[in-house]
Amino acid sequence: QGQLVESGGGLVQPGGSLRLSCAASGFDFVFYIMSWYRQAPGKEREMVASVSSGGTSTNYKNSVKGRFTISRDNDKNTIDLQMNNLKPEDTAMYYCKARRGTRDEIWGQGTQVTVSS
Repeated sequence: QGQLVESGGGLVQPGGSLRLSCAASGFDFVFYIMSWYRQAPGKEREMVASVSSGGTSTNYKNSVKGRFTISRDNDKNTIDLQMNNLKPEDTAMYYCKARRGTRDEIWGQGTQVTVSS
């Protein structure tokens, strides 16, 4: 059974940085597209960044382009999200997701990011 465990969230001041990590186990990580999503209170969950199975292609939500960087390590079965120049509107629960095909999805439990002075 596949599992994803996120870590690295916390409280940071505006303009600060955080690095989120997601550790995968129990499935063939190398075949999955990996993504970070976030959900703020009262809002829908949205995709923040994704990386292809081989790590060569990435996509970002427009509002985080140039500030966030997604990466993966297929030897360690991990993905990271480096977040720089954080803004209060980045405050949300951040989730890691693995997807293969149209129906095979695995979600983590989330890690809270709060950007506040």
